[in-house]
Amino acid sequence: MTDLPYPAHWEADVVLRDGGTAVLRPIRSDDDDRLVAFYSRVSEQSKYLRFFAPYPKLSRRDVDRFTQVDHIDRVGMILTVADEMIAVGRYDRVAEDEAEVAFLVEDSHQGRGVGSVLLEHLAQAARENGVRKFIAEVLPENRKMVTVFKDAGYNVSGGFEDGVVQFELEIEPTDTSIRVMTAREHRAEARSVERILTPSSVAVVGASRSRDKVGAAFVRNLVLGGFTGPVYAVNPTARAVAGVPAYGSLLDVPGEIDLAVVAVPAESVNEVVLEAAAKNVHALLVVSSGFAETGREGKKRQHELVRVAHAHGLRVVGPAALGVINTDPAYALNASLSPVVPARGKVGFFCQSGALGTVILQTVASRGLGLSTFVSAGNRADVSGNDLMQYWEEDAATDVVLLYLESVGNPRKFNRIARRLSVAKPVVAVRSGRFTQGVPLGHSVHAASVPQAAVDAMFAQAGVMLVDTLDQMLDVAQVLAYQPLPDGSRLGIVGNSDALGMLAADAAVETGMAVARQPAAFLSDVSAEDLERAVAEMVGDDGVDAVVVVYVSPLDVDGTEVAHAIARATADSVKPVVTTFLGTQGVPEPLRRVDEQGVAVHGSVPSYASPDVAVRALAKVTRYAEWRARPRGRIPVYEDVDTERARAIIENVLTDHPKGTVLSESCMRELLACYGIDVWQTHPVSSVDEAVVVAEKLGWDVVLKGAAPHLRQRPDLADVWRNIAAEDEMRSAWTTLSATIGDPSEARFVVQKMAGQGVPVVVACAEDPMFGPIVWFGLAGVATELLGDQAFRIPPLTDVDASNMVREVRAAPLLFGHSGGDHVDVGRIEDLLHRISRLAYDIPEVLSAELTPVLAGPTEAAVLGAAVRVGPADLGSRTDWFVRRLDHH
Repeated sequence: MTDLPYPAHWEADVVLRDGGTAVLRPIRSDDDDRLVAFYSRVSEQSKYLRFFAPYPKLSRRDVDRFTQVDHIDRVGMILTVADEMIAVGRYDRVAEDEAEVAFLVEDSHQGRGVGSVLLEHLAQAARENGVRKFIAEVLPENRKMVTVFKDAGYNVSGGFEDGVVQFELEIEPTDTSIRVMTAREHRAEARSVERILTPSSVAVVGASRSRDKVGAAFVRNLVLGGFTGPVYAVNPTARAVAGVPAYGSLLDVPGEIDLAVVAVPAESVNEVVLEAAAKNVHALLVVSSGFAETGREGKKRQHELVRVAHAHGLRVVGPAALGVINTDPAYALNASLSPVVPARGKVGFFCQSGALGTVILQTVASRGLGLSTFVSAGNRADVSGNDLMQYWEEDAATDVVLLYLESVGNPRKFNRIARRLSVAKPVVAVRSGRFTQGVPLGHSVHAASVPQAAVDAMFAQAGVMLVDTLDQMLDVAQVLAYQPLPDGSRLGIVGNSDALGMLAADAAVETGMAVARQPAAFLSDVSAEDLERAVAEMVGDDGVDAVVVVYVSPLDVDGTEVAHAIARATADSVKPVVTTFLGTQGVPEPLRRVDEQGVAVHGSVPSYASPDVAVRALAKVTRYAEWRARPRGRIPVYEDVDTERARAIIENVLTDHPKGTVLSESCMRELLACYGIDVWQTHPVSSVDEAVVVAEKLGWDVVLKGAAPHLRQRPDLADVWRNIAAEDEMRSAWTTLSATIGDPSEARFVVQKMAGQGVPVVVACAEDPMFGPIVWFGLAGVATELLGDQAFRIPPLTDVDASNMVREVRAAPLLFGHSGGDHVDVGRIEDLLHRISRLAYDIPEVLSAELTPVLAGPTEAAVLGAAVRVGPADLGSRTDWFVRRLDHH
């Protein structure tokens, strides 16, 4: 048989349990030799467990049956490493919505989580093809496969019959199955990063004897940094580099290699990748330039680099990377171009910019801020900030995470990981190009259609502290690394300068902090004892949540005695204390608390060049503490939602309109009704007589309005005539509106029952090519749009998300009785937000849906109008929601 269209969107690079990579793809008819070779490597025991009988060889008929599939009723998927098959899984449909599933994994790759990956991807393919249930028969002694099915997180039933264990799996994604998948993804990706940051040996490929060459710098920094394992130089023309023995290729190195640093011309990198794979190297750090940052050819070269590396089980940092650092003395790893390595500390730093990496490290070191690990990813072709967050979440050596981002390749995944990480560890991010939407040449990302406010909302929703500059990031990090989180926003100020005290107070008011106590400032020559007493009193005040200490001196003194006094007064503080100590930036030595290794630890008091900078850093930390203390909320469950019916409606529409369309009113109302959203019906009318007839049927008390898109939300409201109670009023309204807004046929007049009093709001969603579904809320009107007064979130929404959305728009007081208005039923608005969020999350073919106007009153939220646009979904846009796959940057 000939293959039907090959489903390329099912292809995926995946990370396995041990951190290695593999390629997953649908099986093809030309995989016959690959399948036979794979089967020959599988043990007789594994074959018996798969086929329930001795099955030493595959017949030609078997090979054809397994490799020739239709990708609909018969689906097969394989995993390969170095183009050799290591596992195969398949399903065969046995009923309309039911299929039998089975797997076979090569013995040497069992225990790597291969079966779980295959099950996830087969289930995703099956759902696309209308299959809702998997059935499987497993021998009781096949404990590994029994575990795969039981631990998948799907609804599983079955039992023991005729000597086999029978499973039935409902493969619709559940909260449990998604949690299981993300937990496995987290462990695998964390392990892959761990292999990069904790190597027992490093080889530098392209290690030149010239001191000014990149390779020589890496060897030198590794050796001088005290790396605890062997360092190998790879240079075919040298016997030694920087005192390190050199070898002609990676294959000539006598020992094992965990991390290979690649510093050869771009066109030679893939050759090194193949050598690294043959040498069983775990990971690659590619510092070579000449990839996507150079244009189209470089982009192709970069894509090929990642493809070859993943195909051979390797992850890549780079290309154009500055390097990686691990300050743990067990490794003392400085595999970077920076000769400066900050002291050991509890801060993990991810930086996309190779060019800025050295400057960042020097700045961090000058402030005395200690790092646990540092990764500069350059073009971020593979290893990204998402991967590092997965690692740092479990890393006991890291308490604070800093991200210098030039782009976000997969915002959905970023949001998901950051939300989880921020609950336990603070995350601070700088995002360059935030206002220009610029992306460096080496970075490949989808173009976002949402406004910058939506991007900022994604960070805020995840608890990430977004700052504008590197200095602001380090300002905030100094508080987080060395001081406790505040319990509130009440600020106490102690100092010996009225002017600087006022500067701190002004900054507090500007940033939403409350000045709880600001006693009269001491004279500039205040004694250490008096200052210590005042600081201790402020720290002990129950009405103060955080303290700023300002100390300046008109005399040329070192202030050591005063610093020790401040340190003593704050030694046992459970509140954050920051200082402006002689204008020092960082953590001055006298204010530093150290452990037995001399490493600065919690309780060190950070200093800032000016008190307003200190207060702004405290304000960011205070907002984060408030976010962290808030309940996470729950995602509501709606029993009246009919997702299957909604999908059928859209499928029928797209059959007639394959390129997409705006739904008719009847179809739109039917679709939204599937999600419990009742849209008030409008009645199109083409003449005044027809309008009168409709109004009489409705019992009068109606409105006449123009429904054409160009008339929506006119600031003068000239498109609507309300409270029409009789025929003469309708005729008058028709005449006036026709004169005001034009030809009734172009205005598309409609008659609708009159709603009660209320505040008009908008509830909407859209499918963004970068973010996936986005939900937003605002008060209706042109002014709201012009001012950007809208709240955004990424679904699914918790009840806390929906509540915050309604309350964070600047016009929100109008919903809560402002200036004598009605207090609307906000719960009804939140309910609509949840329902539109669920629609957006469930059905990517809904490209946009807007409920407007929604008239929010004291007892209801009447949806008076809506527009829904549907179109074919990008099959590759959301496949990482229910299956694990590496991003293709």
